[in-house]
Amino acid sequence: MKSADVPAPAGRPTGLPADRSFVLQLRADAGVGPDGPWSGRVEHVMSGEATRFEDCAALCDFIVRTLRAQADR
Repeated sequence: MKSADVPAPAGRPTGLPADRSFVLQLRADAGVGPDGPWSGRVEHVMSGEATRFEDCAALCDFIVRTLRAQADR
């Protein structure tokens, strides 16, 4: 098994490739509701690219940019 392969539970397709994995760290004072405040750090597992964010829009922008860059390779 390649390191990017994650075994799926029995009867379910994998659908969760490692190249689309992110680690999300929220600050202790970050909100837990949809209105935030969302703040912390996010890292793309495969590339190691990371950034800090202060709101949900910045978090989503990073994820979209990263996934588009991966698709362009």
